[in-house]
Amino acid sequence: MNTRRSFLKSAGLLSAGVLVSPSLLAATPKYIGLQLYTVRDAMQQDPAGTLAKIAKMGYNSVEGATYTGTQKFYGMEPAAFAKVLKQNGLIMPSSHYVLGEAMNNGQPTQGTILHGWDKAVEDAAQVGVKYMVCAYLFDTERGDLAHYKKIADDLNKAGERCKKAGIQLCYHNHDFEFQAQDGKMPYDTLLGMTDKNLVKMELDLYWATKAGQDPVALFKKHPGRFPLWHVKDMDKTAERNFTEVGNGSIDFKRIFAQAKLAGMQYFFVEQDKTPGLPFDSIQQSITYIKRTLV
Repeated sequence: MNTRRSFLKSAGLLSAGVLVSPSLLAATPKYIGLQLYTVRDAMQQDPAGTLAKIAKMGYNSVEGATYTGTQKFYGMEPAAFAKVLKQNGLIMPSSHYVLGEAMNNGQPTQGTILHGWDKAVEDAAQVGVKYMVCAYLFDTERGDLAHYKKIADDLNKAGERCKKAGIQLCYHNHDFEFQAQDGKMPYDTLLGMTDKNLVKMELDLYWATKAGQDPVALFKKHPGRFPLWHVKDMDKTAERNFTEVGNGSIDFKRIFAQAKLAGMQYFFVEQDKTPGLPFDSIQQSITYIKRTLV
């Protein structure tokens, strides 16, 4: 199975559901989402069949993980992909993209924030995407705090372009953004140097927790800034690996209780690695979510 790094290198971007619970979220349940990176191999082999299988499990929204200016949406033009989604009763309110500083064989990757962004925004709008997410920074794109300030500027500019199309730009974290440099975390730089209306956050609950951060504390410090979540659990071993939602150590009930404070609109189940077939894992996750969280 592909590693995330190799997958993003070849696809030009990266990965990470969303639903609202009557008891925990004080709203009518509507969407339970899946980040398609979780089933990346199946999506490469049979995207239409995979989407149908996901829908039958009860997921009704997905988050894209492979758009580039040449690959489109899993090999399909926007209109064709939108048709497949509709046929399966799915929406794709969010999709992942990469910054585009890192070169691919010495050439810029199109459909990224820095290269071919106008076309990416146009294609996203055709599919009905509401949130375009900067999914990952490659090692060579991270750098010092000064470079993170430049990235913040790039995100603001990309967010302006998204706004013109009625789309919201977001940034998805891993754990490296919480590694302090000169006493300050890059994540704080990104939050502080981006316009809160142009750039919001997709909080990956696993990576934030693994980095020692409390998602609820982040919500309280930056209310309304987190419209998207990645719901993934952390196992109870010393390695703290990925596991099915409800099978690990993250207190999702406590986090979901603060969904309104966070500004959460959609969440997406994601499990980067699974012990067996990913379909078995996502079935286990959605069963727990329906029984316990929504």
